[in-house]
Amino acid sequence: MVRAIYILFFSLIFINQINAQKVGLVLSGGGAKGLAHIGTLKALEEHNIPIDYITGTSMGGIVGALYAAGYSPEEIEKIALGDDFQNWVVGRYKSDYSYYFQKTSTNASFISAKLKVEEQLRLIFRSNLISDIPLNFALLELLSQASTVANNNFDQLFIPYRCMVSDVLSQESITVSKGNLAEAARATMAVPLVYRPLKLDGKFVFDGGLYNNFPVDIMQKEFNPDYIIGVNVSSKVFNEYPSNDDEKLVNRLITFMFLSKSDSTKIGDKGVYIQPDIDEFNATQFSAVQVLIQKGYEAALKEIPKILGQINRRIPQTELYERRKVFNDKKPPFKFHSVTASGIGNLQKKYVERLFKTDKGPHSLRDVKRGYYKLVADETFEQVFPSINYIKNSDSYNFDILANPTNNLRIDLGGNISTRPISNVFIGLQYNYLRDKSYSAGINFYSGKFYESVQLTGRIDYPSNLPLFLATEITYNNFNYFNTSQIFIESREPTFIEQSDRKVALQMGFPLNNNRKVVLAASYINNRDRYSPNNTYTEGDALDRTIFNGFRASIELDQNSLNRKQYANYGRRFLFSASFLNGQENYTPGNILKNSIVYNQIAVERNKQQWGKLQLTDENYFFTNKKYALAYLIEAVVSNQPLYSNYYSTLLVAPTFNPLQDSKSLFIKNFRASTYLAGGVKNVFTLKRNLDLRVEGYVFLPYKEFVQVNFQHVKFGSAFKSAYYAGSTGLVYNTPLGPISLSYNLYDDPVKRHGVLLHLGYLIYNKKSVE
Repeated sequence: MVRAIYILFFSLIFINQINAQKVGLVLSGGGAKGLAHIGTLKALEEHNIPIDYITGTSMGGIVGALYAAGYSPEEIEKIALGDDFQNWVVGRYKSDYSYYFQKTSTNASFISAKLKVEEQLRLIFRSNLISDIPLNFALLELLSQASTVANNNFDQLFIPYRCMVSDVLSQESITVSKGNLAEAARATMAVPLVYRPLKLDGKFVFDGGLYNNFPVDIMQKEFNPDYIIGVNVSSKVFNEYPSNDDEKLVNRLITFMFLSKSDSTKIGDKGVYIQPDIDEFNATQFSAVQVLIQKGYEAALKEIPKILGQINRRIPQTELYERRKVFNDKKPPFKFHSVTASGIGNLQKKYVERLFKTDKGPHSLRDVKRGYYKLVADETFEQVFPSINYIKNSDSYNFDILANPTNNLRIDLGGNISTRPISNVFIGLQYNYLRDKSYSAGINFYSGKFYESVQLTGRIDYPSNLPLFLATEITYNNFNYFNTSQIFIESREPTFIEQSDRKVALQMGFPLNNNRKVVLAASYINNRDRYSPNNTYTEGDALDRTIFNGFRASIELDQNSLNRKQYANYGRRFLFSASFLNGQENYTPGNILKNSIVYNQIAVERNKQQWGKLQLTDENYFFTNKKYALAYLIEAVVSNQPLYSNYYSTLLVAPTFNPLQDSKSLFIKNFRASTYLAGGVKNVFTLKRNLDLRVEGYVFLPYKEFVQVNFQHVKFGSAFKSAYYAGSTGLVYNTPLGPISLSYNLYDDPVKRHGVLLHLGYLIYNKKSVE
């Protein structure tokens, strides 16, 4: 009897031990391939398999942190599938937070490099390839509340958690078990040369995968679970070595350079090893989110029978849901009573405080987010690391900015290569300097057969209650239509026109919100136009010349949330401007009409000219989804611009409708008028990621056309007598170096200009003096 009692007693102990099995989940690094871990989590939860501990590295550390913070696999999947996630990993952020007020004028650059300017005037290149600005804030937003609930102790999270980081100076792997969860997650994926390192406990640390990409040993050391589920998404495993003909593996040298080997044998008999079949994907292929998640799910399903046979303990989904809800209900809502800044001087602190309007608290998360993006919009503050800390006594959070403002020099390179001789090279330089105000100075050059330009700019930003900037601009433009070509374009009549303009402007601006600004400007302008009065030219001919010297005053309401500076498929650009011009027109005839009967009647003319102009331009992608975008473009101009001395001089100064990508490189008479209404639609079909088919059509309706009388005189025609069309269809592939476009363009013009245009880069120019 006693023996039976002993047997029963020890049997109950044994059964309880089996039922109390603790399970650890190990998630490896592997860049984008780490998204497969989300699928693994889904499969484990669906089969009620418990997860008691998590260790992770790099992307495995990110997925693990989200799960440990109380997010369900479905919620993590939704985050990864969202557009925001794609923006985080490439360093791009939504226009809602881009603070358009501080953006410089759009130019043709497609490569930018920033150099730090030290006191000894030494230049140092920026080390990271991708901006971490959106990623840093995203992790704070997702993980700070859970860190607060756990009191920054990772054992007190919804699931106890560890992640790995690397100290490259001491060449050691570090296990992170406490502190700010968002900072730990950010540090574990600080891939060298891609993201900046993070400072944890006084040490600059990089991606944990450098020294421990598959932290099974840390799981055993920190938690000693009864069973380990190890998921490896890295192609670099313990016994793999590229053979001479294994080109596919050799091409992944970047992975082998940055990740330590993953030893599957460390799991041992008390566990299972899962490796999703994702060899076809690379570490940067973040666009394949759905497929990678599915691959992780399928790989886990194959091992579920084995896991169920070795783990008797189950966690029903209803119980897991209730536990997760209890944890998440403890998260204090985001409310900020203070914003602090460190790492900067007193004058710079004042600059930061004014941006956040610290005297206007309390702040919502949205308020803090907007202030953060205002700050990083100032390029001297690009190296900014935010943190969120809970202040228990006030039941609110503090938002802290660790800033490292630097005087920096930005170098921009760009331009376009085209099948017509409108190709050009763009070079830009901008220097930024910060004290209690933000200062910048820049110069840019365009050089090509068709277009040449030099522009010098200077700007001072005042972070007052109403942010304000004062700026100056000196611009020289030269458009030479002599050099337009007949390659891939039908042109029975070449254009003999050359336009030059010079502008010296003073500007003042202030924001209306993140995407809108008001700019007031006063300019001195000098325009010089040379042209043939009858569009003929022979060697030795002297062209007619019109010079306009005068002043221009203007006010603009400008909004821009377009996602690309050319070939957008999302957002809106709205511009309303009012301007007044006053000056003198000087006309000097050439000798092209020397054989005509009226040649002796043509004389030098001097005319005072003044007029006002109102312009509204609205480009709006009002319907968008993943496969299609529909936009309208509307432009209306009302002007009392007077007639100039002759037909061509009047055309050259008139407002112009430029609906297509190459419109500014063509001189089209029928799209010029002092007053007009124009508009059309843009259809954008997304064939593949970054590959669009664009179909566009427009109508131009001038109020009164310019009519040529006799040889060169001009008069206004009848009201609303004619309408003209333009259209385009083509493919656009948006590469990191700018768009590649192949299009067929058609203009309704007597010369019947139409043809095929292939170009790489941006067809963007500095504004003309009268624009």
